[in-house]
Amino acid sequence: MNVTAIRKYCATLPHATHDVKWGADHVYSIGGKMFCVSFEGEYHGEKHANVSFKVDDDLFLQYTDRAGIIPAPYMARNKWVQVQDLKKVSDAELKALLKRSYELVGAKLTKKLRTELGLS
Repeated sequence: MNVTAIRKYCATLPHATHDVKWGADHVYSIGGKMFCVSFEGEYHGEKHANVSFKVDDDLFLQYTDRAGIIPAPYMARNKWVQVQDLKKVSDAELKALLKRSYELVGAKLTKKLRTELGLS
């Protein structure tokens, strides 16, 4: 899956919002809380693309042990991972992981907001 396909998929999730933060990072949120951050551009003079998202706490170490996946900078304490090599994860698995991140973040919203968004 490339970054364009990742962004298109995240935009299809119910009530997902999009904005650009930190100059070049495309951020997808549910209820004002981030569930996916994607980057595509130059980094230290080289073309680079990655995607970061939340994973289940008990699976964090399993994912970060895989080649091409690291603890997400600044967000690892919240059990976020960063896929630095998009070829290391199949399209189906990446879609499932993004959907799960959306669900995990959505589950942490207030009860009132979950009800308003139809997530209860």
